[in-house]
Amino acid sequence: MSARSLIVILGDQLQEDSAAFDGADPSRDVLWMAETAEEATSVWSHKIRLVLFFSAMRHFAESLRKRGFPVRYHALTANPEDDAGFGFSDLLAKDVISLRPERIVMVQPGDARVLESFRKVARSMSVPLDIREDGHFLCRIDQFRDFAAERRSFRMEHFYRHMRRMLQVLLDDTGKPAGGTWNYDAENRKSFGPGGPRPLPPLPSFAPDTMTRQVMHLVETRFAHHPGTTNGFSLPVTPSQARTLLDHFIEHRLPLFGTYQDAMWSGESTLYHSRLSTSLNLKLVSPKECIAAAVEAYRQGQAPIHSVEGFIRQILGWREYVRGIYWLHMPEYQDRNTLGHDAPLPRFFWDGRTEMVCFRETMTHVLREAYTHHIHRLMIAGLLAQLLGVRPYAFHQWHMAMYADAVDWVSLPNTLGMSQYADGGTVGSKPYCATGRYIQKQSPFCRTCPYDPAQSTGSRACPFTALYWHFLHRHRKLLEKNPRMGFQMRNLQRKMENARSFGEILQTAESYREKWLG
Repeated sequence: MSARSLIVILGDQLQEDSAAFDGADPSRDVLWMAETAEEATSVWSHKIRLVLFFSAMRHFAESLRKRGFPVRYHALTANPEDDAGFGFSDLLAKDVISLRPERIVMVQPGDARVLESFRKVARSMSVPLDIREDGHFLCRIDQFRDFAAERRSFRMEHFYRHMRRMLQVLLDDTGKPAGGTWNYDAENRKSFGPGGPRPLPPLPSFAPDTMTRQVMHLVETRFAHHPGTTNGFSLPVTPSQARTLLDHFIEHRLPLFGTYQDAMWSGESTLYHSRLSTSLNLKLVSPKECIAAAVEAYRQGQAPIHSVEGFIRQILGWREYVRGIYWLHMPEYQDRNTLGHDAPLPRFFWDGRTEMVCFRETMTHVLREAYTHHIHRLMIAGLLAQLLGVRPYAFHQWHMAMYADAVDWVSLPNTLGMSQYADGGTVGSKPYCATGRYIQKQSPFCRTCPYDPAQSTGSRACPFTALYWHFLHRHRKLLEKNPRMGFQMRNLQRKMENARSFGEILQTAESYREKWLG
């Protein structure tokens, strides 16, 4: 058997109208998909993440077969000996030998490491590799490079406004931003009162079908030692399920999303967030669909401008921006470590066993659902890793392992860049650092915690608060040069004027570092 094209479909490229299919002929081309133990174990992946990827891939392969395409699908089994040692490169090389394709076709991967592995196979087998632009995204890589090249420095807000204008999103008839303002971020930071959020209808639940149950059995058997559990798995694994989730968000959660997108509450992982990140990142639903649905809700008076703009900013602004940053700076970007942090992750990042109520709350959701919204990620898990001085790439690997929506292109700039400030300001202009007071403001977690966010010394000192001052102090020479850190550095200077008191703060912080980092 021979094929004109061997068309590669990766696990995060499950797009019905993918550019990989442009010009495809079912009578001459073969579609190629593979589950590999290498990808499942390159990071210690959460069981829910594995079930999501494998089930969605198998459903997509089945839909392609129904469209008449021959699919060469490599599925994992419960027995590791069936595929021992085989990764993407090995499996592809074997199939190139047997199928003798004239070329390999694929859409730009979301992981630079994976892209290089396919390039190596194509070179070694002397087969042309046709890498196509990923039409799922709204800004091509070359467009982002051109945008960046025209500016000495730029931020997401500059890029976001550029994209709004280019695609004519949320603009009035005169070309000005709908509502009169480009960004309603100042209205997106409210916390809940003492009574908490009002009751919300449950998220749509997608009961596992036979195919998904088979994957769940595979994961629980072969990857039994991985974090989390498959119990209760109900994520979308098909485009129709993803669109049902989008419809639910637009009707029930979007109206108050803007107001409370930074708020946290006990027992709540999602609140007014969409939970569409897994569907978007696997490409079961498109950003165009999400944006169009939100804009229509605004036009129909079903959602206010600050909620609609906040949601669109995450998709059209931030999501496209971090992808551009990734491909603009990879592969050297992953090695950046501006602050010189090299500590290991504490064990409780994997099991959640800690007295800190906020972190325990976050890890409860992560272990059960492989999900939390962005404030849990940035201002609890990410903040603690940064204050402790954890090696940035180790934090990125943890995020890749534990979150079902994590793909390298989106995770790396968010973790290493925005969260850990390891890129020295490429993504964010200053470190995202705060005391425990921020968590107290945005959640009820501090009410039942043995630590007090107002205390920086003594047995009740909040680790976030003590470590915050320790962080500023050990990096003060660098941070004093950052104009956006002026307020924090002046506060640090005032703290340092009382040498005895400040020494106690540093000692308290060091005790936490010694306890958790060894």
